[in-house]
Amino acid sequence: MKKLSVYLIITAVAAVMLYPLLWLLGASFKSNSEIFSSVWFIPDSIDLSIWKNAWETATPYTMGHYFINTFMIIIPKTVFAVISSLLAAYGFARFNFPLKRLFSSLLLIGMLMPAIVKIMPMFLFWRDTGLLDTYIPLVFPALLAEEGMFVFILIRFFNSVPREFDEAARIDGCGTMRTLFLVLLPCIKPAVTSIAVFTFLWTMNDFLNPLIIIQSVKKYPLSLALRLSVDSTGQSYEQCKIIAVSVIGLIPSITVFALAQKKFVKGITAGGLSG
Repeated sequence: MKKLSVYLIITAVAAVMLYPLLWLLGASFKSNSEIFSSVWFIPDSIDLSIWKNAWETATPYTMGHYFINTFMIIIPKTVFAVISSLLAAYGFARFNFPLKRLFSSLLLIGMLMPAIVKIMPMFLFWRDTGLLDTYIPLVFPALLAEEGMFVFILIRFFNSVPREFDEAARIDGCGTMRTLFLVLLPCIKPAVTSIAVFTFLWTMNDFLNPLIIIQSVKKYPLSLALRLSVDSTGQSYEQCKIIAVSVIGLIPSITVFALAQKKFVKGITAGGLSG
């Protein structure tokens, strides 16, 4: 009986948390008048023309074009973030080198620095290099392990792996990089998955950085394309279209999280318990 009560409470909490998402999905098929007349998520009738109009957008380009632009940023940025964070954390966790404490302190300072502080120097730098309105400013910093939090997460995971693994790999003839990728990487795969998921979701939801860097509508990612559904005053009378675009934009994030959920949760929980 006690276990049944726990399941009922969990089910009720899950229903409350999922209801806004269900309402968003249902509202994407509703007319404007129906959206404001009912809180129930099931529409009276399904109007697929709303999704058709949302997919076509008010620009010469479809949502598919903006999806391609988004993945041209997300895929290399995620790969670069994982590789650079992995190499940086491996160096800090497994090797001693001159000024190691200084670099660790600088990494921590960079992690604690508010992101808003870096916007103006970043804009001026990329403007002077002539790379505004390209995807390079959005992708290249990930190659330099810009997210200090990812490095510290991986350092904790590396420290949880016994150094005897490194010694055994070295005896078997593995060099430094083979030890990392063949021996240590499988042990910290949940953490790497978590970093990849975080990078994907943060980049998918990033609005400010593309707004500053990208100037051509043709090169807009999905986050900026959504803004095109709103008029110049910041309002729109086509709420149903905005909701449909939002649902379309949520599909990649929900899919990635669902596929990587087990390793993502394992990486987060293990990170909190390691050490």
